[in-house]
Amino acid sequence: MPRVAPAVSGAVTVVLALALLAGCSAGPAPAGPAPTRTTASAPSATQSSNATPAAPQYLPDGTAKANKSYFDSVTTALLARDPSAGGKNVIDALVAAGFDKANMQVTPDTTTIGRKVDSVLFSVRIGTECLLGQLSGSQYTSSVQAALADGTCLVGKTRPINW
Repeated sequence: MPRVAPAVSGAVTVVLALALLAGCSAGPAPAGPAPTRTTASAPSATQSSNATPAAPQYLPDGTAKANKSYFDSVTTALLARDPSAGGKNVIDALVAAGFDKANMQVTPDTTTIGRKVDSVLFSVRIGTECLLGQLSGSQYTSSVQAALADGTCLVGKTRPINW
């Protein structure tokens, strides 16, 4: 293995030491504009694009969870058009949107003595899960729950969907 001459080795050491010391300054930095740093940030309101989020779509092979936003959009659009919509209106809107009527349930709109109910429940079973909706006046809530042991979604009296 060749040996480096001591004079060359010493010269390399001195050059390295000078290079390291050159980064240090003996006095304050010269006056002038402060250095700037560029960072990425979210676009401001004036910079953002005008793209609107895509509207939810029915996913025929999707799960109840995957179809919940579409279920909600169909129901809220119906309520925007008709705040007093009842069970039949909801079922018709969901069928028109692609959901399978054979997998739906809805509670009656009136009591046994003919008075309007406080809320209407409706559901669509998708596989082993259910999309559940509730209308109470013009208010709407929904959730995804497991189907009951008998394969239905709603407990209690439901009305036949025979229209």
